[in-house]
Amino acid sequence: MSGFEFGRETELQGEVTRGARAVVVLPDLRQRGGLGLDAESRLEEGEGLARAIGIEVVDSFALPIRAVRPSTLFGEGQVQKIGIAINQSDAELVIVDGALSAIQQRNLEDKLERKVIDRTGLILEIFGERAATAEGRLQVELAHLDYQAGRLVRSWTHLERQRGGFGFLGGPGETQIEADRRLIRGRMARIRRELEQVRRTRTLHRERRQRAPWPVVALVGYTNAGKSTLFNRLTGADVMAEDLLFATLDPTMRAIRLPGLDKAILSDTVGFISELPTQLVAAFRATLEEVTAADVVVHVRDIANPASAAQKLEVEAILADLGVIGEEGASVPIIEAWNKWDLLSGEDRAMRRDLIRAGVPNRQVVPISAATGEGVENLVSLLGELLTGGAQVLELSVPMADGQKLAWLHAHGEILSEVQTEDEQGAPVQRLTVRLTPRELGRFVQM
Repeated sequence: MSGFEFGRETELQGEVTRGARAVVVLPDLRQRGGLGLDAESRLEEGEGLARAIGIEVVDSFALPIRAVRPSTLFGEGQVQKIGIAINQSDAELVIVDGALSAIQQRNLEDKLERKVIDRTGLILEIFGERAATAEGRLQVELAHLDYQAGRLVRSWTHLERQRGGFGFLGGPGETQIEADRRLIRGRMARIRRELEQVRRTRTLHRERRQRAPWPVVALVGYTNAGKSTLFNRLTGADVMAEDLLFATLDPTMRAIRLPGLDKAILSDTVGFISELPTQLVAAFRATLEEVTAADVVVHVRDIANPASAAQKLEVEAILADLGVIGEEGASVPIIEAWNKWDLLSGEDRAMRRDLIRAGVPNRQVVPISAATGEGVENLVSLLGELLTGGAQVLELSVPMADGQKLAWLHAHGEILSEVQTEDEQGAPVQRLTVRLTPRELGRFVQM
């Protein structure tokens, strides 16, 4: 926390210890308007998040919430059930796979006499451990400070009880809380300035790539869908790819060859997840915006997961938030790579092939196995077709004095022939026969 700590908060909200024994509790809100993940899938995901940071899950269960209790979220009997579970399993940590307010978290810790963290806190722990680059660490710290800022009231409750007189309404505790808030606000402001510089640098790099003749392919998908495994197979890279949620965090780019293209850029992005904390979406927006600059988006789906359809909705909701998908459809072509095809039975494969033949609305679908390589050649061929398809052969005349346009055409188009001649006024011009994609033609017209 950048050199400063917050009283009791340090004790209860400190770093989660790897190897800690934990009970995972899912508050099953009956009125929850989620995108489709059922309670069983969400509970399994919560366990996966815990294991991703080395926590030993000794028990897990869902508790139906008919009416949210402002003080503890759960009812009194449910809190007692959690207490019995942690005592029987000798757990030292309670993970609530949902959002807790500061007061709910504090009251649960008081009643259960265990450290309690919610879904947001757990994901922040994972991101904090996995961030490898300076940008990633800044983004995680900003998200963590934003999360902690609303929880400072927990830190100094022993001081808040000391009410002062003579018009001092808040007592000594308010002074300490405000001092901590100023520290947090100052640190957040510095991080935002640093991230703004990173964002400007990333934008310059993006613009430089757009000026270069290399299209960008972005891999997106639910966490643990197999994006990094596919990335490694396509590029020959050695990006961390394990059966863990958020195994990779920082975006990675590598050059690949595609049919009809000497070079394309493949980008592996951070995995999405249901109810991704808003602090992280905001902090990682500069990273996620790489997707908006892609020429093709490959949505990698774990088609063997029973919750695959619900996971697709979660991913598309984030893509819509980024502006990749709008009311009129996707702004760039999206391919669905149905990964882990090798894990399906023959009957399941046949059923899904029928779905592909029937047609997935506004999508081209390729069944693949990133682990075995099955179907990857078909994906590569489709990418090549999309990135080179629709190219037109054009006859253009460019004044010899316009070196910028001539250089751009040589960099972005396929020059079939060129002849130096003169226009009607006798000025030297270069007549070119060039093949351009519709996207590149549009960019040339705007020059």
